[in-house]
Amino acid sequence: MGIFRRRLLHLAAIVPLVGAAFTGFSTNGSAAPAAPSAGTCVLNSAKGQVQHVINVQFDNTHFTRDNPNVPSDLEQMPNLLNFIESNGVLLSNHHTPLISHTATDILTSFTGVYGDKMGVPVSNSFRYFNPDGSTNLGVSFAYWTDPLFDPNTSTPTDTRFNMLTADGHNAPAPWVPYTRAGCNVGQVATANTVLENIATDIPTVFGAGSPQAAEVTANPGQAFADFVGIGVHCAAASAMCSAANGGEADRLPDEPGGYSGFNGLFGHKYVAPQISPNGPMTDLDGNVIQDPNGHVGFPGFDGMAASVSLSYVAAMQEHGIPITYAYISDAHDAHPNGPAFGPGSAGYVAALKAYDTAFGKFFQRLAGDGINKSNTLFVFTADEGDHFAGGPASPAGCDGVTTPCTYSKIGEINTNYTGLLATEQGITTPFNVHGDDAPTVYIDGNPAPADPLARTFERASSELTAVSPITGNTDTITKFLADPVEMKALHMVTADPARTPTFTLFADPNYFLFHGAPNCNSPCVSENPKFAWNHGDVQPEIVTTWLGMVGPGVAQLGVDSSTWSDHTDIRPTLMLLLGLKDDYSHDGRALTEDLSGFARPAATTMSGGFIKVARMYKQIEATVGDFGLTTLSASTRGIESGSSTDDSGYSNMESQLSSLTSQRDALAAQMISALEGAEFNGTPISEAQAQMLVAQGQALLDAAHAL
Repeated sequence: MGIFRRRLLHLAAIVPLVGAAFTGFSTNGSAAPAAPSAGTCVLNSAKGQVQHVINVQFDNTHFTRDNPNVPSDLEQMPNLLNFIESNGVLLSNHHTPLISHTATDILTSFTGVYGDKMGVPVSNSFRYFNPDGSTNLGVSFAYWTDPLFDPNTSTPTDTRFNMLTADGHNAPAPWVPYTRAGCNVGQVATANTVLENIATDIPTVFGAGSPQAAEVTANPGQAFADFVGIGVHCAAASAMCSAANGGEADRLPDEPGGYSGFNGLFGHKYVAPQISPNGPMTDLDGNVIQDPNGHVGFPGFDGMAASVSLSYVAAMQEHGIPITYAYISDAHDAHPNGPAFGPGSAGYVAALKAYDTAFGKFFQRLAGDGINKSNTLFVFTADEGDHFAGGPASPAGCDGVTTPCTYSKIGEINTNYTGLLATEQGITTPFNVHGDDAPTVYIDGNPAPADPLARTFERASSELTAVSPITGNTDTITKFLADPVEMKALHMVTADPARTPTFTLFADPNYFLFHGAPNCNSPCVSENPKFAWNHGDVQPEIVTTWLGMVGPGVAQLGVDSSTWSDHTDIRPTLMLLLGLKDDYSHDGRALTEDLSGFARPAATTMSGGFIKVARMYKQIEATVGDFGLTTLSASTRGIESGSSTDDSGYSNMESQLSSLTSQRDALAAQMISALEGAEFNGTPISEAQAQMLVAQGQALLDAAHAL
């Protein structure tokens, strides 16, 4: 992610809260289970061993090497890597959804569903259409019950929930199974489960006339440090989140089965006294936690180095918060303002060394508390991979650790998309775009996909070229194109049609496209050393990441490079290991291959049917599975085809893609129903049923490949 532009969160403008909450949503009509008695956290793991959950999500942290001579991020953090490989399993064939950005990726791993089912299938920020076809800016990072956060207007036109289900309700919250089981849940800088901004989040949670809102007006910097980034969602009977401690009602208006009587603590100001009662919160190195401007409290999302984030986690675990989720900032940028480092750069190596030291202290501290692999489920992953935009390292063969690497060419290629379109293709159609290496494009007036205006714009975009300031080569910028038909296949279309762009352009990963001047009087492409790690795109180094698990029920396998998984699989695997259950169906499946025998439900082991169906399911349903990437290639060919006088090739391709996606959706629904029946309801998948589902899946893939 990296630095301000990537997260777009340090916005202090006050935006009034608009919109009313939806009510009455239930996926299964069941009532919420009775809350356990005060002080109890009841997890129902297979042998009753799990008493703690520690879930850590890195930003852009790699298991594989970016430079073959330079040890990877995890290789430079042996305290963490050895802990995972020696005590559990590290899945190296793990994947992101699309587009592969922090917001979508973290939320997918938390919920087990893709962005089309929870409302955030786009980047950390995005454009959306107004009813008149003009566009506004939306920011994905906002608290769970917020309306869309638009920092540019005080009168947002889209008042639907930011977190939005496929049928238009506020998405079920991931902390609910824990709090219903009597467990307090700590959130450390984790997307949308904490307050993310002081514009919409403060009035949503505290109220527009609250003392907290008054602090935003009087001292916005301190208000950000006080209220953003840190939170606790408490069990119903927990005194921790009482009003006396600053607790606020934890309102979830559409939670299946209802959700009343629960409170939360929102912000360092209220959490810190509970987890650091004897003085100010310090990081693992003993430094008082504060932002770069000296505001004591949350240091900002780019300030969540391992020593800071893990200190919050340890303190929470020590003070009655047995479930913790945490985010750790990337190590390849000089926070908060850059520049970016290349693989093996001295600053990068030093940051990873500090992270490794922090994990050593973290595990030692937990061990002293009696929190270890025998009673704790540890989950580690990274939101996405990313692509290094830069030239070769110097000196040749440098490894970073003993010989630092330097780069004469480093930085993504900033690309004036507007200027290139006008200069190279003569396109001056008014439009807006979310700047990215996978930019989403919003043409003024919101034309239909087959409208000649949209089609001319798309074809022109596919032909853009630029001379790379890094290599000197002439590059074709566009690699793939997806309009709303293909975006539906990629789980990128939500219940709110205003959020669906005219099309998405997946670019050469060295390029970052933005809406600029309508000409190239100044260079339309330039190297930007402040940012050098691109993501959002579909290249393997971006969409492939890793997942590590340690604890009771996790098999001790070392590295698992064969099991294909993605972020949606994390949630059902956790629920299975913990004996808990969500009130909705997941898009992912439990990774039973990586569990100990006693932790695998009998229905998943009665035959080979479960695994056969699970593996085929991932290839047809996962965003970057076989079906998704194959149809994206077909979509690109269809969009690039045709002319202003004959667009029949495009129309034919769209029809076939739409039909295949409908078939995929129907088959995937059958498969996940069977998989979750085996995982959570004790219903095995028969061999005959498995053969039928797998055969249908293969036929679907064959049809996609035929395009």
